[in-house]
Amino acid sequence: MKREFNDLSGKIRELKKKRDAIILVHNYQLPEVQDVADYRGDSLELSRIAAKTEAKVIIFCGVHFMAETASILCPDKKVIMPDVNAGCPMANMINAEQLRKLKKEHPKAVVVGYVNTSAEVKAELDVCCTSTNAVAVVNALIKEEEIIFVPDKYLADYVSKHTHKKLISWNGFCPTHVKILPEDIKREKKFHPQAKVMVHPECLPQVVALADEVLSTSKMCQFAKETSAKEIIVGTEVGLIYRLKKDNPAKEFYPASEAAVCPNMKRATQEKILWALEELKEEVEVPDSIRLRARKAIDRMLQIV
Repeated sequence: MKREFNDLSGKIRELKKKRDAIILVHNYQLPEVQDVADYRGDSLELSRIAAKTEAKVIIFCGVHFMAETASILCPDKKVIMPDVNAGCPMANMINAEQLRKLKKEHPKAVVVGYVNTSAEVKAELDVCCTSTNAVAVVNALIKEEEIIFVPDKYLADYVSKHTHKKLISWNGFCPTHVKILPEDIKREKKFHPQAKVMVHPECLPQVVALADEVLSTSKMCQFAKETSAKEIIVGTEVGLIYRLKKDNPAKEFYPASEAAVCPNMKRATQEKILWALEELKEEVEVPDSIRLRARKAIDRMLQIV
């Protein structure tokens, strides 16, 4: 099996050059997919890399909203998903019509939206945010008395506690992160008393309260490199563990819960990447009528942070 992957890796590298393509891989992807990445990172980090690259083709190994974000930022490039059916349940918990209704109920509110949303929803936002910069974005809204925050109610809770601002939140959540329970953290701490605990802000508030650090996946990678701790309990999707171990071989990483698996993030494979390069399918395109409005929300975020 390993030899088969090596053969596939070689074919992918060869075809990548022929297609003038780069492969962007989210931190939660399968190890075999991370191994053929040109760049690994979180969703916005990868989209910004996409915008800067001179490559004509972007193979985006993540979920659908991430490929859409890349398309919004670089409409001149061909953005391909190895498996176009890889969606994000949280992003699907709100649509543009639902957000427009919420905006009508709060006509004076400014609308902040997590990057984990569809392009159509982004087009309805005033400003976008990521798990890394959500607190900074909301803190920058000094004069606004009402702030709508969609779609993640748990990220909204975290932001509200760290900005002292009351947010009008949507009832969305990440089905993977809510599988991590407080008892999971307590159990792992019992087994590894010297370990630091880092969790994602999409986790339950009770889990966040038990953490030493609350971080996005890119910030988790940074913390893991910089901390003097030799053991770390990781409260996010288990796919990140592979990267953390590879980047920090002298340290030990323990998943807070083995149940924290996102099946959509595991849909891409080396075979599918090869097929995507061969056929240049499936392309993700955002129409200009949506893209230009969504781009404004992303650009405002980038201006703030």
